[in-house]
Amino acid sequence: MTTAPYRDPSQPIERRVDDLIARMTLAEKVGQMMQVDGREDPVGQVKRYAPGSILHILNEDLEAVMAAAAETRLGIPLLVGEDGIHGHSFHPGATIFPTQLGLACSFDPELVREVARVTAREMAPTGVHWTFSPVLCIARDPRWGRVGETFGEDPFLIGELGAAMIEGYQGKGLSDPESVLATAKHYAGYSETQGGLDASEADLSRRKLRSYFLPPFERAARAGCRAFMTGYQSIDGLPSTANRWLLTEVLREEWGFSGIVVTDWDNVGRLHWGQRIVPSLVEASVVAVRAGNDLIMVTPGFYEAAQEAVRSGLLLESEIDAVVRRILRLKFELGLFENPRGPDARRKSVVIGCAEHREVALRAARESIVLLKNDGLLPLDPSTLTRLAVVGPNADDDLAQLGDWSLGSTQYPKERGKHPRESTTTLLDGIRRCARGVEVTYERGANVTDDDPSGIARAVELVSAADAAIVVLGDEITFIGEGRSTATLELPGGQKALLDAVAATGKPFVLALVNSKPLVLPKSAERASAILECFNPGMLGGRAFAEIVFGEHNPSGKLPISFPRHAGQIPVFYCQLRNRHGGYADLSLEPAFPFGFGLSYSRFSYSNPSLVSPPTPNGAPLVVEVDLVNEGPRDGTEIVQAYVHDVVTSATWPEQMLVAFARVFVRAGQRERVRLEIPYERLALVDNYGERVVEPGRFELRVGGSSRRRDQLAIPFEIPGDAFSLAKIPDMARPREA
Repeated sequence: MTTAPYRDPSQPIERRVDDLIARMTLAEKVGQMMQVDGREDPVGQVKRYAPGSILHILNEDLEAVMAAAAETRLGIPLLVGEDGIHGHSFHPGATIFPTQLGLACSFDPELVREVARVTAREMAPTGVHWTFSPVLCIARDPRWGRVGETFGEDPFLIGELGAAMIEGYQGKGLSDPESVLATAKHYAGYSETQGGLDASEADLSRRKLRSYFLPPFERAARAGCRAFMTGYQSIDGLPSTANRWLLTEVLREEWGFSGIVVTDWDNVGRLHWGQRIVPSLVEASVVAVRAGNDLIMVTPGFYEAAQEAVRSGLLLESEIDAVVRRILRLKFELGLFENPRGPDARRKSVVIGCAEHREVALRAARESIVLLKNDGLLPLDPSTLTRLAVVGPNADDDLAQLGDWSLGSTQYPKERGKHPRESTTTLLDGIRRCARGVEVTYERGANVTDDDPSGIARAVELVSAADAAIVVLGDEITFIGEGRSTATLELPGGQKALLDAVAATGKPFVLALVNSKPLVLPKSAERASAILECFNPGMLGGRAFAEIVFGEHNPSGKLPISFPRHAGQIPVFYCQLRNRHGGYADLSLEPAFPFGFGLSYSRFSYSNPSLVSPPTPNGAPLVVEVDLVNEGPRDGTEIVQAYVHDVVTSATWPEQMLVAFARVFVRAGQRERVRLEIPYERLALVDNYGERVVEPGRFELRVGGSSRRRDQLAIPFEIPGDAFSLAKIPDMARPREA
């Protein structure tokens, strides 16, 4: 019996694709565009649709589904997807890392790459080929419920960490059996909300998209990401799933992207029932195909609607063919026809939650914690303490510590349970481990979801009887995720009352925050001797926190997002446009804690900045050097940051933008000469014509320990050429008609 060319691995991929498409019926082609929910009759759906992809199904349950796919007429293998957002999210006992916002505090692409590599190694033996990560949205309104899923507010930092995560997921290449396909999402502008509300209209021009929101995605495409996911939102009246300019003209034609575009959950159906830009699912299917979507996530009606669109002449079968070609090509590149990569129980038992992977999670948690304040109380010396009180609802809450996108969060039903309690070291667990010889007392004291004051008295009693206290506050699953934005940023529930009561005791205390996003702290927080931001630090977060509190580890994290003093300050992100007319009459414009800020037990100073070589249009980078001195008593790591300030720009542009950063280890009392190389193209802006250009003229490179101006040293430089031309301003380019 002759082997069909598409079954022959010795044949070129394009020939295999051509052969397979020629054998397929219209129904089979449309089926390949379907991504079905594996939690609902998965075998039945495979038999009915012969779908291209399935999600939310693992291990033994997946084996029967893969067998059913192999038994379909053409035996096309499934592409299996799952949300591995900060670890193998929904597999019991998998290693759960800090959320993306926590990881971003590290400013450490190598660490992020390793986190993604571990995640891929744990996902692959459960039968997963594809993760819907990383999130490359820019967090500009901290009220948005999905801020914790992002890398923060800066486009450059997001792009660098996102590229590292993609490289970690995809490993040695798509045929690597320990790799998973990465997804850049949500393309694009999904996070630019109105009032912080999820999936609201994004008020974005194309210039604004090109200036801030598209660069991280272009970086992802250049890094080899082979899947993009659309967002739920609309831009200028057009849903992202229907935006051909975004999905085809920019992504494929400008950037040369050759992978697949997947919609978010029922985004094609949403064109009809939600955004209502089409009268039926038939027209929605036409719009989705022509815009540039490939895999349709969980829109069951697409199967009949797309076929009806072809039969009625609204859509050409050749248009379906072009989509299916991309899907099949990816499956051949993954090697799924030869090895469907089903579950591997033996391998799974060895790698999931193994000691090596948990060590990476511990390192990630250490680098993700940010010291925001310290009057000298930290690090604590156990030998000077008799009793330490720990109070607060998030001190011993493993679900709050893991955050969103883990078992126990809202994406999976409660009956699926949560990660085993013993796999997570809470902050209280970590404190008890490190506080050797110290009596540690604990009282929850308050709830995050209600203002029941019944536990406050006991908490105050413990704090009053202790030498010092650690108060652990924040948010929890109720206030995190899709559709769970918050109108305010204050501490929810009874936590403010608890903090007020602890502060009133006069005992020294550390305030620890376990939260998904920036919070507005009450006046009583000023009484804290130290403040530590943990975000959602993952399974080993409690151990990392305690190591920092007791001086076993020197904190190095920096904030990837600004903290407002009040929700009324929003937007408070650092890269604001110039020429705002004054500030608020009743509140400072300055954030409570700015982007890039973070303290250490070391004291770092910057001096002697110098321009080593200027940038040139032929591609030579800007090279600068600066002295970094550790004036403290401990070895430590400083995250050196460089921001560019373009003095005169032909279009409005931010006062400064991050263009480089480096983690620099300096021993106590020592000096390091830090060298930064900034590629010429990072000095660009987007002009009035939507072009990314480097304009001649005067610049400053600002180098320091945060985005705050007083923390920076300025290095002036110039780019030679005509520094200004009226032609750069469209309305001034030619005389007006009389």
